[in-house]
Amino acid sequence: MVSLTSRLPASGPMPACYNPLMATVLIVEDETTLRETLAYNLARQEYVVEAVGNGKAALEAARRLHPDLILLDLMLPGLDGIEVCRILRQETNIPILMLTARDDEIDRVLGLEIGADDYITKPFSMRELMARVKAHLRRERLIRAEADAVQDAPPKEVLQSGNLELDLTRREVRLDQSPIALKPKELDLLIFLARHRGQALTRDFLLQQVWGWEFSGGTRTVDVHVRWLRQKIEKDPAHPVRIITVRGAGYRFEG
Repeated sequence: MVSLTSRLPASGPMPACYNPLMATVLIVEDETTLRETLAYNLARQEYVVEAVGNGKAALEAARRLHPDLILLDLMLPGLDGIEVCRILRQETNIPILMLTARDDEIDRVLGLEIGADDYITKPFSMRELMARVKAHLRRERLIRAEADAVQDAPPKEVLQSGNLELDLTRREVRLDQSPIALKPKELDLLIFLARHRGQALTRDFLLQQVWGWEFSGGTRTVDVHVRWLRQKIEKDPAHPVRIITVRGAGYRFEG
C-alpha cells in the first residue's frame, strides 16, 4: 500500500497548487506503475493521497479514511471494481471516478448504473484526470457548503406532487410519507425536473444543467437515472405518470 500525505512547508510562500481544503483521494489500482504515478501527481497538487492495489484493501481504506473522492479501477484482482463500487454505494455517497481500460458502452453504463459518478478510459492524460478530480471535489464542496447553510436557512421549501413530497431544504424525498433513499444525482435530477414541472426538457439540457459542462458522459446517463427514479417513485415504472418521456425531445415532469 502506498500512502502519501502532502503537507505545507513550515514557512515560505504557499505553492501555486496548494489546496486549502486538503481533500483526501483514495486510489484503487492494481497496476503498480500507474498507481504510483497517480499518487505522485495528486500529491503534487497538495491532496492527501492513499493508494491500494486490490478491492479488499479499498473497502478497508474507504471505511477508515472516509476520503473525499475515490479513483477506482474496474479490473481488480479478487474483488473487482464493479463489486467494490456496489458495496461502497450501499454505505456512502463519496464520489467515485472509475478507471477502465475498456472503451465499451456496456462497461460505461454498468459503472454508472452501480453508482459511479464518472469514468475515464485508459490510456488517459494526467491533465484530464486532474481536471476531473478537481471538478468532482469542487462540486462536493458546494454541496457541503449548501448543507451547512441549510441549518440557518428560512422555513423549508417543499414541492408536492400527489403523494410525492420533495423537501428541497433538507434534500429529502417522501412517498406516502415514507422516506426514499436517492443517490445525489438522482435527487438533483428529480428536483430539477420538478422545478420545471410541465416543461419538456431535452436530454442534452438535463445533462448540462444537472451534471455540468465538465461531465464527459453521454445522454445515456440521463436515461439511466430516469429509469432509477421511475423504479423508486412510480407505482408502475413501465407506465410512468410523473416522469414522462417526450418522444424526440427528452422528459417532462407531471404531477
